[in-house]
Amino acid sequence: MKWRLSPKRTFPGTINAAAALTTYIDLLRHGETENSHRYCGSSNYPLTSTGWQQMWKTAEDQTPQWQHIITSPLIRCADFAQALGQRYSIPVTCDNRIREIHFGAWEGCSAAELQQSDADALSRFWQNPLDHPPPDGEHLLDFEARVLSAWKDIQAQFCGKRILLITHGGVIRILVCHILHHPLERLLDIDVCHASMRQVCIKPDTLPRITLIAGSH
Repeated sequence: MKWRLSPKRTFPGTINAAAALTTYIDLLRHGETENSHRYCGSSNYPLTSTGWQQMWKTAEDQTPQWQHIITSPLIRCADFAQALGQRYSIPVTCDNRIREIHFGAWEGCSAAELQQSDADALSRFWQNPLDHPPPDGEHLLDFEARVLSAWKDIQAQFCGKRILLITHGGVIRILVCHILHHPLERLLDIDVCHASMRQVCIKPDTLPRITLIAGSH
């Protein structure tokens, strides 16, 4: 007598249930601002017309399907978030924890100006921002702690959803370091262009996957 293997039994909804728990979080950096060539972490400069165009192009290239938008409170992020939410009827909330790092005494200064006034400190910062923060600036560990606090809460609140975070280069670098286990002191090695977008895919029981969206700036 020959035995035949019966097909593996499946249960209705098992695959769909797993897929439903997959969370997609898109990370969008703001576009060009009026003082993009200066350290403007906590300074509240608006987008230029070019910055608005950059962000609309990146967002609309994705055929917006987000169920929620979370934004930094700074106007270079929040103004576009409100406009995008209104256009596509997507709810928007603001989270102060995903604002940019505060650069202390360097706020509003350009790299060229700092090369003249504080070249050694600037060089040390570029080489290792973890051990050499700007004078009176927010320490990188404190910055990381508040960003990851928001990240944990966002994942819990929006599990199984697709959402958009509109935020800053520093915040995105912190998240990339966290997800890819990249050394925090090498944070500045990660390039985050204006209006660029990365997608983080979080599936149950697997490591998060991060992808740079093709065609984003």
